Amino acid sequence: MLRHEQKTFIIKKTKNITATAWQYINRKKSNIAFQLQRSDIFKHIKVANTYTQLYFHIVFAVKGRQNHIATKWKDELYKYISGIIANKDQKLFIINGIPNHIHLLIGTKPNCNLSDLVRDIKANSSKWINEKRFIKGKFEWQTGFGAFTLGQSQIPKIVNYIKNQEEHHKVQTFKEEYIDFLKACEIDFKNEYIFTDE
Repeated sequence: MLRHEQKTFIIKKTKNITATAWQYINRKKSNIAFQLQRSDIFKHIKVANTYTQLYFHIVFAVKGRQNHIATKWKDELYKYISGIIANKDQKLFIINGIPNHIHLLIGTKPNCNLSDLVRDIKANSSKWINEKRFIKGKFEWQTGFGAFTLGQSQIPKIVNYIKNQEEHHKVQTFKEEYIDFLKACEIDFKNEYIFTDE
């Protein structure tokens, strides 16, 4: 039996929570430590009176900013990406872009790891493009991505912005657009390190 003065961290197991325990025992102390996977906590614990509203404007480019996304199959690509997001139990509001990059507006749940979500979108969609042989050679997305948080009042403006990508890029390059986003969100960056894997 554990003495009251011993420091312990005890978590009761339930049907919905999985825990991995390492038990360190010696003759003087009997402390039990549980390490819960963070994803398990968010996945299975529902906190009463908790409400979230999380929106992200996500941007990423074709590697080298090459114009590989053709008009004749871009709608198929967008539908495929929509399916990836839906299978991850997240909500896609709009997706659009031009031949060298795409924009997405996504609503996420608190248990969503954004980096993992974007990684899965890019990995699965590039694999699909290559399996379809839409381009000669290997299709790849640029390393990294941009993600910018939004408030509810900003949604209509960003939806319209993404919807009109083709018109917007008649007067501005993708790199110029991307840098404008970074500046508007006051994100520190060095110009020479943007798109370094070209």
